[in-house]
Amino acid sequence: MSDLPRKAVTRTAKLAALPLGFAGRATWGLGKRIVGESAEIVGQQLQQRTAEQLFKVLGELKGGAMKFGQALSVFESALPEEVAGPYRAALTKLQEAAPPMPTRTVHAVLTERLGEDWQDLFLEFEDKPAAAASIGQVHRGVWHDGREVAVKVQYPGAGEALLSDLNQLSRFARLLGPLVPGMDIKPLITELKDRVSEELDYDLEAEAQRTHAEVFADDPDIVVPDVVHQCDQVLITEWIDGIPMSEIISDGTQEQRDRAGQLLAHFLFSGPARTGLLHADPHPGNFRLLPGGPEGEDDWRLGVLDFGTVDRLPGGLPEPIGEALRMTLDGEADAVYEMLCAEGFVKESIELDPDAVLDYLLPIIEPARVDAFTFTRGWMRSQAARIGDPRSPAYQLAKQLNLPPAYLLIHRVTLSTIGVLCQLGATVRLRDELEEWLVGFVAEDATEETAEDDAGETEAVYEAEEAAAEA
Repeated sequence: MSDLPRKAVTRTAKLAALPLGFAGRATWGLGKRIVGESAEIVGQQLQQRTAEQLFKVLGELKGGAMKFGQALSVFESALPEEVAGPYRAALTKLQEAAPPMPTRTVHAVLTERLGEDWQDLFLEFEDKPAAAASIGQVHRGVWHDGREVAVKVQYPGAGEALLSDLNQLSRFARLLGPLVPGMDIKPLITELKDRVSEELDYDLEAEAQRTHAEVFADDPDIVVPDVVHQCDQVLITEWIDGIPMSEIISDGTQEQRDRAGQLLAHFLFSGPARTGLLHADPHPGNFRLLPGGPEGEDDWRLGVLDFGTVDRLPGGLPEPIGEALRMTLDGEADAVYEMLCAEGFVKESIELDPDAVLDYLLPIIEPARVDAFTFTRGWMRSQAARIGDPRSPAYQLAKQLNLPPAYLLIHRVTLSTIGVLCQLGATVRLRDELEEWLVGFVAEDATEETAEDDAGETEAVYEAEEAAAEA
């Protein structure tokens, strides 16, 4: 399709066909079982066919359908390899591109928002989009002052399409559940719906991007393009080149994968601490690997795009996250349980065994236990299977836990980032980032001891210099 379908009936019909297709495949699966094929093989075939149809439709529709597909795609590493393999390419394509809207539509939006003489604002403007996403597409151009720019144009009718799609998807969320074991689809869709107004507001996006660009302006590792011009439905920012994260996932060297993973973890934890904002759309389409890191042209930096969805965290990531993580690693079951109750992760009407809660959490936070951890699809699948298997104690315990609204977006962003790290297969020194940026992860007494040690070392150096001067 070449444009965002604007009639609700057209989009609804496409989405409504999905559960019918699921039901048809279930009947097909029953037939295969009757003729003697194993339940496991039939289940994998059903899952594969369902996923293929789902992502085909989502990719065609843009809007909320594609937004949901992008959010879901980062969890692809949780799927069994025999299911994930055949449609991994389709997921990557979904992260990077969508069918473009016609040139006449783009020009009409630019004329309405920038004025009849909008072309005079550019030395060059490419009609062919460089990228397309869920609510808008990006064109490359040269601004009148000579800067290369990315011109983000919002699809007409994007807001209505977003809400219509997500409402339709929520009606059969239960049928989509098996695509990502251990993940509840309905809260994901609800949270995406709650963010629609922010996603459409380019004023808010420009403000968040300017904040990040200013804070990271001199950062040797992170590159955030600054805002050049902004108005309703049009956002113009500096252009950055680089290797898309999706290409690193599919074809990158291990060195690139490790560097990309480390930088991604660095941005996840340092961003909120430094800007008071959490970039909340961490799918591979929003990241680039650029040459010219701290070690020179052969080193890499991380380019970050799309600040349409952010979580406002004035004090950085909440301190209870760091404290609970530290206490879990230290095996303090009772203290961890008490904090989870206080923060609302365990409702007052529920009573759980603190040791069982600790056993549930420890495998999940394994990457924070060691100096360096290699994130793999196999590890992600093992976690998904552990939590998603109804026969597992972890599954039964997870059903009794609660996710407070204040932590909902943080939880999704963290899970999504881990999903991308597993797609990269990156070895990451996660603990370094936690110790530096996550408040509460390092105990206060340890921080004071470190400060005293540093002060003692400084004083010793000063005394040595004085003695040398006197000699």
